[in-house]
Amino acid sequence: MSDTPNIFEQKPDNDTFGGRFSRARDAAGLTTKELAWRLGVKSATINAWETDRSQPGSRRLSLLSGILGVSLSWLLHGIGIGPKETESSAFDDAFENRLTRLKQLHVETGHLIGQIESELDRRVPAYGR
Repeated sequence: MSDTPNIFEQKPDNDTFGGRFSRARDAAGLTTKELAWRLGVKSATINAWETDRSQPGSRRLSLLSGILGVSLSWLLHGIGIGPKETESSAFDDAFENRLTRLKQLHVETGHLIGQIESELDRRVPAYGR
């Protein structure tokens, strides 16, 4: 038995070609205009590829996989080496930090409400509230 991973054992990315292409372009940090310039096509062509209205020819597919840092099989079929989507994990970390801070503020607010209620109980007779 070989230790080499088999790409067909991977769970495929079931997005469309356009969806995978768009994510790979974003992960590579390229705008549609920049990628169009590098490939020698119009921005509208890139938009058509990303919205699944058309697909690039075989020569451009090979160039795309190299420029975007993904395997050709991933672009076409969702199996293989996909983009490194670090931006997403950075967003997840920031989101998690904000959620943790919000929970802390919630606890602090609860304590503050309890202190205010205790202070009011000492100052205002029970029938006044």
